[in-house]
Amino acid sequence: MTAKPTFTRLTAEGVQWADGSQSGADAIVWCTGFRPALAHLAALDLRGPRGHIPTDGTRALGEPRLHLLGYGDWTGPASATLIGVGRPARDAARAIAQLL
Repeated sequence: MTAKPTFTRLTAEGVQWADGSQSGADAIVWCTGFRPALAHLAALDLRGPRGHIPTDGTRALGEPRLHLLGYGDWTGPASATLIGVGRPARDAARAIAQLL
């Protein structure tokens, strides 16, 4: 596999890059860590009025195939820590399994 830059949009089948090339994806899990580093997702136009991507648990409301882990307290208390990410990660895995 060859590394590629971040995709520019989600499609019905997966993801698409600026050059038009595509790849299939059933779900996308973005683990942000201690700070939500989301600039690379800007092209998806998911940010709400306060600059956050609105979520239901870990699932992005504007793109149900996108799950955000480590996105601060929006996706679970202390989810940006190794101790706190356990429950949100399990919940995301269950939700993604239901999509598949």
